Amino acid sequence: MQDSARRAAFRAIPAVDRLLEHPAWEQARHVGRSVRRDACRAEVEALRQAIRAGEATVEDCGLDRVVARVVERARADVRPLLRKVVNATGVVLHTNLGRAPLSGSALEAIASVAGGYTNLEMDLDGGKRDNRMDRLGAAFARLLDCGDVVVANNNAAAVFLALTALAKGGDAVISRGELVEIGGSFRMPDIMEASGARMVEVGTTNRTHSKDYRAALEAGAEVVLKVHQSNFAVVGFTKEVEIEELAELAHAHGALLIHDLGSGLLKTRPGLGADCVRRSLDAGADLVLFSGDKLLGGPQCGIAAGTKPVIDRLRGCPVLRLVRPGKLTMLALEATLREWVRDPDGGGIPCASMIRRPVEELRERARALADAARTVLGDRATVELVEVESTPGGGSSALLRLPSVAVAITTVEGSDQDLADALRRGDPAVVGRIEDGRVLLDVRTLLDGDDERVIEALRRS
Repeated sequence: MQDSARRAAFRAIPAVDRLLEHPAWEQARHVGRSVRRDACRAEVEALRQAIRAGEATVEDCGLDRVVARVVERARADVRPLLRKVVNATGVVLHTNLGRAPLSGSALEAIASVAGGYTNLEMDLDGGKRDNRMDRLGAAFARLLDCGDVVVANNNAAAVFLALTALAKGGDAVISRGELVEIGGSFRMPDIMEASGARMVEVGTTNRTHSKDYRAALEAGAEVVLKVHQSNFAVVGFTKEVEIEELAELAHAHGALLIHDLGSGLLKTRPGLGADCVRRSLDAGADLVLFSGDKLLGGPQCGIAAGTKPVIDRLRGCPVLRLVRPGKLTMLALEATLREWVRDPDGGGIPCASMIRRPVEELRERARALADAARTVLGDRATVELVEVESTPGGGSSALLRLPSVAVAITTVEGSDQDLADALRRGDPAVVGRIEDGRVLLDVRTLLDGDDERVIEALRRS
């Protein structure tokens, strides 16, 4: 760019005051003046830098063009950080996408109560303050058919609370094959150390026997911790002690058994494995820990279910005050548990329904979505159906796969990454996955109304 053209471009940059007074802001009246001013200044500075680099001309500095960019920048600045996302990845419990979508009953409970005051810590019969964990925990225990329940703000917090209350200063036995690390750098050895428990490793990475636990218990260990291998699997030459045998062994030595189950499956269901809350409680585990926002299908929380004497020790631990959840979590959790009582198959729980969807139903839905996509994309892309595999996700099982169907889109111009980026950056965002040069939109994880949102996103892309 010649110096004269550069100088002309600099002179053409609209003044900030002129930008602020433009009528275009009538379409963005929800944007505050301070945000508008910051957006104007940022756009003007970006223009200056572009002119210096020879990347902007007088035409780029026209008032209408600059205002359009400024208004869009200001809107982006006030856009909520947490936004609706269409999950087309095929991962039902996608940790990056908030795991389990809440049921209609949970949303109704939050909407009907959370907008006002609630008896979170008040006994309405006696008119005095009570403890949210005492009353709600007892109600949850009835729904789960166990001795008592304590709720923390996530399962990691529940593990830390349990170890602090039950094993601080004492030996806690754990198999070397269960010293897990999960997403977010949650490492079981670190949690055990922070809780004050002395970690006693037994067995090997792939094989742990009852004799290994017995030796540690005979040496004075007071707690046995069994941890679900949620995000990996050891296959081949392996051995682990089943929960029933481990409970009998621990109790024979006067020790407590804690089972960190993780996934939150309440009862055994076809295709999801044998490990579940009911099995562990019936086997004699003193405490079962699991997430509320995994296969349970509720809000993020950690649930500790077990015998009343053990739960009483957790309630008396000062850490509980630090990790207890608020009213929104309690409202959603109660509604989710009642939904499971109403329908033991989880018909009202979105993630449970997604996992159960038959392939025939998915194939029919995918055909309709593909037809609509072809109409919208025209000759810009080719659209076809492909057989794929989905997964429950959320650390529920490292090996479990669910047969599914996806709409595969191959763009004529641009790349698969360009299309995936455009869909992800839209509003609402659509997140799929890329395989073999195609963008795959797995229909297993689409909620009601998501098909129309996907088509609108494709139209904008």
